[in-house]
Amino acid sequence: MAISRQRYTVRNQNAVSFRAENRRLGPISNTIVLIVLACLLGLLYLTQVTKTNAFGYTINGLQEQQSQLVSEYDDLEIASARLQSVERVQASEPAKQLVAVAPAVVIQ
Repeated sequence: MAISRQRYTVRNQNAVSFRAENRRLGPISNTIVLIVLACLLGLLYLTQVTKTNAFGYTINGLQEQQSQLVSEYDDLEIASARLQSVERVQASEPAKQLVAVAPAVVIQ
């Protein structure tokens, strides 16, 4: 290339010529770029949906565990109330004043 430029150069003239070129993408390049962008947006959408579903499964599992624990807590609270009531009745003043009853005999 340098040799071909030297043929046309004249003394005191610049050998390099600058042309303003308008470079544009052609229709095929535009289509390819649009397809790649659509694929990237689809991939971004799928990753967000997958994350949301994973968090949904985690939340669902935690809610089930919470409902089981609440049910177990209620059962334990009822059992605690039953046990406390027996102790309270035995320790109360009217229970101490009760008279033991002899077993009843059935007469035939």
